[in-house]
Amino acid sequence: MMPVAIYSFMHGEVHARELASVLGIEAHSIDVHAFPDGESRVGVSGAATTSIVYCPLDRPNERLVELMLAADALRRAGARRLVLVAPYLCYMRQDKAFHEGEAVSQQAVARFLSSLFDRVVTVDAHLHRISSLAEVFPSIDAENLIAADTIARFAAGRNIGGETLIAGPDEEAGQWVGRLAGALGARAITGRKVRRGDQEVEIAFPDLDLDGKSVLIADDIVSSGGTMLSAIAAMKARGAASIRVAVTHALFDTTVYEKMLDAGAGAVWSTTSIPHPTNAISLAGLLDGALRNELSE
Repeated sequence: MMPVAIYSFMHGEVHARELASVLGIEAHSIDVHAFPDGESRVGVSGAATTSIVYCPLDRPNERLVELMLAADALRRAGARRLVLVAPYLCYMRQDKAFHEGEAVSQQAVARFLSSLFDRVVTVDAHLHRISSLAEVFPSIDAENLIAADTIARFAAGRNIGGETLIAGPDEEAGQWVGRLAGALGARAITGRKVRRGDQEVEIAFPDLDLDGKSVLIADDIVSSGGTMLSAIAAMKARGAASIRVAVTHALFDTTVYEKMLDAGAGAVWSTTSIPHPTNAISLAGLLDGALRNELSE
């Protein structure tokens, strides 16, 4: 039996194999057969003593069931330790019940994953009122890696540095954008959401003259794209000569991507946390640093 190996579903296979190559271990596929009634048959050809399951959780309701079955298959095949690498970890945004009778999805999903895995590793988990992923997963090892330095190195390679303004679209991005700006030796600002009705949201930034200047708008997650589109529009209105976007988790579809470009973004870059047309920033090195200790245990 192999001591350590990576296992992945088809949707994350390219990035899982890249990570396996960096770690110097084997990568194997998890087989999934979909039945006409919507159920799945999940299987593996074997298991390593420590089996690392690589699974971006961007389509969570489907992925979580397949993940449960894969964990069972690997345990049955002899795995003694299961490590989940979910570069994007779903259901982290709701950390309390906002209405009576409502589930707290963050806690429910954490309990579910804790029953399957011995360790969870993710990147830029979208935590609001929780300071540490260990609070979400108190019974197992859990690490929330920060992608800001990885994104900064990528940006520096594209001549983004001290002369570029690093902008976060809202207050929630403040600390994360500050770290990114610090790594680049640049100034950071954050916007403020101003509601113009039940549906319309405008992003307000401090009064700045951006005439002829370059801006990098950065955020940890973009889904519907409304906030990011408002931020791009605000920067363009202030005269920015160059607007580029960097995001850890690209949950938006191609229509939103095209709208960003049409709104004035010269480039949109995302990390490989989720397979997406905008992927440009590899997370293999960041994950390698966190998983290297699994090779010696």
